[in-house]
Amino acid sequence: MTAFFGLPAAGPLFFLSAWVLMVFAGIVGPDVGLRPFGYVTSLLATIGLWICIAPAAGAIARSGRRHA
Repeated sequence: MTAFFGLPAAGPLFFLSAWVLMVFAGIVGPDVGLRPFGYVTSLLATIGLWICIAPAAGAIARSGRRHA
């Protein structure tokens, strides 16, 4: 049942993490040679990162459980 309530909680975190990515990319961008990008590009990059990381995080979470 906790997974059911965890899914809606991930929505706001997705938008927050996209905003944080945009802000920090704007801060360090000139130092590393990145051009500034907008919120939509940040959303696309965030969904790409989440799609890549989610299976690995799920596999790690499943491997940590002990089976009786």
